[in-house]
Amino acid sequence: MTPMLTRLLSMDRVHLSFKDKRVLDNLTFEVHRGETFGFLGPSGAGKTTTIKLLTRQLTKDSGTVELFSRPIENAHDADYERIGILSDTSSLYERMSIEDNLRFYAKVRGVSESAIAPLLERVGLTDDRKTLVKKCSKGMRQRATLLAALIHNPELLFLDEPTSGLDPAARLEVHRMLKDLHDQKTTIFLTTHDMTEAESLCDRVGILDNGHLVACDTPEALKQRFAQNKVRIVMNDKSIRETTKDAAGAVIIAEALESGKVLSIHSEEPSLNDVFLRLTGKEFE
Repeated sequence: MTPMLTRLLSMDRVHLSFKDKRVLDNLTFEVHRGETFGFLGPSGAGKTTTIKLLTRQLTKDSGTVELFSRPIENAHDADYERIGILSDTSSLYERMSIEDNLRFYAKVRGVSESAIAPLLERVGLTDDRKTLVKKCSKGMRQRATLLAALIHNPELLFLDEPTSGLDPAARLEVHRMLKDLHDQKTTIFLTTHDMTEAESLCDRVGILDNGHLVACDTPEALKQRFAQNKVRIVMNDKSIRETTKDAAGAVIIAEALESGKVLSIHSEEPSLNDVFLRLTGKEFE
């Protein structure tokens, strides 16, 4: 039996305009407890605005926003103690060290400083813990800001481009941390420009274009929706044969294999990036 999904946050027919510009248009989606939900879209599509609505930094024009199963207007301060946020408004104190910043956030959140050392180790900042934030590279700042969001072990985590500016090794470590959090049933709302990241980390993704949700499903289901019914057979004389993914195509593939002249066989499956381009007509900037 499929377990019943618990809705942790949702938007229903939400509209928001800044003066004459419609930023969110009839936006409707829900995020289930314990899932990693990817929110994808071109620059200016409304991703950060959505996070600001869900964290009560902005107010909608119309529609319904729910957080922890209650209208966001009725959310308590205690609800926001259950949330961690890494966004473009997240900040660290420039004249304090990475470690002192984390001590400060631990005190604000009412948690033990014993949580700091393991977090620094996880993202490779132990040796840099005494570095003043103003002297940190962009990647070091990003990792330290992520740790500040995680210091109190939040139930719900909003991450706006969490691996922006990170080198491949640091990005991989953040991915491992997010997968661990997912295994611990932390709910993660993730925006990213990295389609490989979204495909690797997210249970479902929503694709936003001009403030409107154009698709919402698992990465695999979205790819299958746009998959082509084609198979390409490359022979060792460089000739190419095309067939279909059905019984007739299976016969052709088998005959080609029996000839002993097959160099490669390719099933033309779209990537998540291909799906994104099909739905929005835009590339990430």
